[in-house]
Amino acid sequence: MRHYDIGSPMEDKETGVSWFGIATYESQVPGAVAARRTALVQHGRLYDLEAVLSHAGAGLDDGRASAPDLTALLSNWYVHGEALCAAVRRAIDAGVPGRVGALASDTYRLCVPYEPGRIFATASNFYEHAAEMGTKLAPRSESSPYIFMKAETSVTATGTEVVLPPHAERVDWEVELAVVIGRPGRHIAVEQAHEWIAGYTVINDVSARDLNRRTDYPFTHDWFRGKSFDTFAPLGPWFVPRDVIRDPQNLRMTLSVNGEMMQNDTTAGMIFNVAEQIAYLSEILTLKPGDLIATGTPTGVGMGRGVYLKAGDVMVAGIEGIGAIENRVVAQRK
Repeated sequence: MRHYDIGSPMEDKETGVSWFGIATYESQVPGAVAARRTALVQHGRLYDLEAVLSHAGAGLDDGRASAPDLTALLSNWYVHGEALCAAVRRAIDAGVPGRVGALASDTYRLCVPYEPGRIFATASNFYEHAAEMGTKLAPRSESSPYIFMKAETSVTATGTEVVLPPHAERVDWEVELAVVIGRPGRHIAVEQAHEWIAGYTVINDVSARDLNRRTDYPFTHDWFRGKSFDTFAPLGPWFVPRDVIRDPQNLRMTLSVNGEMMQNDTTAGMIFNVAEQIAYLSEILTLKPGDLIATGTPTGVGMGRGVYLKAGDVMVAGIEGIGAIENRVVAQRK
């Protein structure tokens, strides 16, 4: 499959921080063990992270070269994340990835970057998107984020299929910035919220619009049902650490279907920014490392156009400074 790299710079000119991501992959070499491994990502190329750290003579705690599973690493990101990122930056500055050599694109497949513990999703967090959905919002000064949960079993990797439920007729797309929490937190102040972020990735909040509604109960909305089907959360293509992205509120978000641009906006349009969403959630519950927040989608979804996904469609969802994920839509097999 193609690996999209939209706006992942070699270096942030203002901070001097080299761009990199961390991916999870499986070898596709015939006869190779299919165990998942961790990779350093630079300029759309993957380098086995264990090999990079080994060549650099760097490790996490005691100098041993190691490249832990990203899910396990994120569970202790506030302990080990900074050390790993520092080791990776030293390796990049020393030119180690070039000496190790990139993985050939036909020798691996990208997996979900990590397995989220919980997925929180923020509804109607862009004014124009709320308008296209016919949602009337209270003034921001009288409101707070509206957050629901999406099943973690809906997560699927880039390059995999999104399966249409046979009883859903209006399945839609939503590109969103996914924020990954890196440390436990309760009652987090907005001003300090960025300290709880481990990093970012891309999520496509696939939604069965017709199943988001209920007529058999007095509660008319059921976002959990409409958004939690297996494969309804393409995630990836990799994880980008927090400090690599200088401003999460100034990233371009795009989504195309069959090559036609549907969504094209920036995270600057959020009603409640990333920090405010973290603070709000932490007033309700204790955030845990590995929790994921899907922070809202801009205008351009299918419902606003009267167009919905069908078998054979190909979605590409991307965010500047991170990358893009591609998923083909298929009908559920009988």
